[in-house]
Order: sequence, then structure tokens, then C-alpha cells
Amino acid sequence: MVVPVLHNLLDQIIEDGGDQPMQLFPTRDIKGALRRAERGATSACSTLSQDPVLPQAQSWHRCHPVRRLWRLPAGKRASAVWTHCQPWSRKLKSHRSWEASMASPLYKSFIEGWPQVKAFQARPDDLLLSTYPKSGTTWLSEIMDMIYQDGNVEKCRRDAIYNRVPFLELRAPGETSGIELLENTPSPRLVKTHLPVQLLPTSFWEKDCKIIYMARNPKDVAISYYYFHQMAKIHHDPGTKAEFLENFMAGKVPYGSWYDHVRGWWEKKQEKKILYLFYEDMKKDPRREVQKILQFLGKELAEGTVDRILHHTSFQEMKKNPAANYETVLPALMDHSISPFLRKGISGDWKNHFTVAQNERFDQHYQELMAGSDLHFQMEV
Repeated sequence: MVVPVLHNLLDQIIEDGGDQPMQLFPTRDIKGALRRAERGATSACSTLSQDPVLPQAQSWHRCHPVRRLWRLPAGKRASAVWTHCQPWSRKLKSHRSWEASMASPLYKSFIEGWPQVKAFQARPDDLLLSTYPKSGTTWLSEIMDMIYQDGNVEKCRRDAIYNRVPFLELRAPGETSGIELLENTPSPRLVKTHLPVQLLPTSFWEKDCKIIYMARNPKDVAISYYYFHQMAKIHHDPGTKAEFLENFMAGKVPYGSWYDHVRGWWEKKQEKKILYLFYEDMKKDPRREVQKILQFLGKELAEGTVDRILHHTSFQEMKKNPAANYETVLPALMDHSISPFLRKGISGDWKNHFTVAQNERFDQHYQELMAGSDLHFQMEV
């Protein structure tokens, strides 16, 4: 029921267009959400609390954060969709009852392309690569393309990584969308996404596609995400590092809560063909992790080929490889003089940025939100 509710509400948002007032759909049960979507009851405005204005509302134009279904005590559920953040003149504030919940914001242009993403037809031999942003996505993509090309380095230099492994939900004015790239990509395809598990197009489940998910510890993700916000012009000004860290912990960043994302995919792997990898394990023993991938794919490669893959996908090699380092992206979109796309590629860099107080606060927050989960992260290697 989770996916249909979210998809129905997204459809309603898109149909409404962007000239409607700010709206919020709070409900305590799935049926209520469906009734609202079916009736087109899109005029119920939220009661504003004194919470801070979401920073992305100021520069994302009409952003459409999508609230995931949230488990409540006593078996109840709540869902909400935050929509239509008007440019500069609108203030998006959360209803007090949602203060502790996490949003899953998506870029305006991505939401405009949502009907195509929702209707995307996966192929049975597609391999989906899923991550929360800044969790080793490009690294994993390069490894997978090398495996698919049997370690042929020249073939892996045929195009930029973002064309070799298309980004499913990508949509930007004047650019080829991820859907268009994928439709023109011959099988077997590698598909990249940052979508939370509940928003993944259903065809991936229907076609029983294999999925590899890679997770990274949240402290390093937060720092890497901060620098990415500075260099990638699609983002608003992230503010100070301290301000960004607070927004990250609250899930008020693109793709929402890191906690929801990693836990959602972790829980899904119990029932689907998902290989769940960790960035820190890949740093410690990349050969072992590549062997896990090969076993998951049912593929065998000669030891010399694996050696070549490990060398070609090392951070040092990727950083100087134009087909992998994103330096082919126009400076107007990514300013590498501010921060390179491939910045450090290490585990534990957060220690160079967190204050003692920030680390203590983050640890407490982490313990609270990961309570009850058997998913554990190494904060350094």
C-alpha cells in the first residue's frame, strides 16, 4: 500500500500544477490519504508552527518534498506530502505534529519528470545501483561498468560515467533525461538512483531485477554532501557547516533523511534480490567486496582482470580520469574550483570537521534514530 499512496499523491501534485497555494496532506491512515487524492482535496492547508523555514524553499523554486509513510505507535500510520514551495515569497513550515518526522525532498525538475519515472519499464536483466547521495555512487558505478566490460579499460573510457550508468530520475532543462538515456541504452543496463525504496518504480520489483545498494556512515556523508552543495549549482547555499549539519540530521536536504533511506533499503533486502554493501568495507578490502559483487551476479573473472578493475577504480586513478571525475560537466553546473567532485575518498574525514560538541550531539541523534535496527555502521576505518 505504501507505494500506491505516495504515487497517487505525487500524481495529484503534478496535475494541480504549480500555481496553487502551499498545501499539506496530513492523515493518520492510508485510506484517508487515498480519499484525499481521489477527491482532489488539495486545499487543506497546514497549521504553521514556529519551526524554521526549510532552506531549500528559498532557491528550489517550487520544490515538492515527498513525505514517506511513517510508522506510529499502536500500529497507526501517517503520510503527508509537502508541496508547492513558491519562489522566495513563500515560507514552508512544518506542522507541529510532523516535527520529529523526516521529509524526502526531490528537486522541482525531477518531480516534473515523475510520470515518466513512475512509468519506467525495467528490463529483467537491468542492474540497479542505489545509494543515498555521497555514499560512493560513482565509485560503485565505475566498478560495475568495469565488471560489465570484463576489465577493458578503453571500453570504460568510451563516455562519461553519467552516460554509461544513467541516472534514473535525472531531469534538467535542456539536458537529456535519465529516462531517455536508459531507453537508448542496450541491455544489459546499469541504472543509478538515489530514490528511497518506497518510491522506486514498481517495474523493478515486477521484473525481479537485481539491486546493489551501498551505504556510507552518516558523518562522512554529511561532510561530503556539504562540499557537494557548494560546488553543484543546483543547490541552494548550504550556509555554514554547522547549519548544514543540523539540516542533514533533520532530513532537510535533497532526498531527505539518511536514516530512512538506509533503513528502508536494509529492510527491503530481506525479501528481494538486494546486495547491501558498505563504503567502509569497500575501503578496507575492495577485492573482497568485488568478489561479493561477482558472486551476486553469478559471474567469474580472472584474477588479473580483478586486479585491473581494482587499479582502475582506485581513488587516485578515478580522480584523474575525465570519464569518471565529472570534470566534463560545465562549470556553470559544477564548479570544481570550489571543491572537486571526487574530493578525498576516505573514511573518517568527519573527524577533521566535527567539533567535540557536534560529535556528541550527532552520536546521541544517531542512537535515537537507529534504535531497534540491526543495521550498524563503522564511523571510521
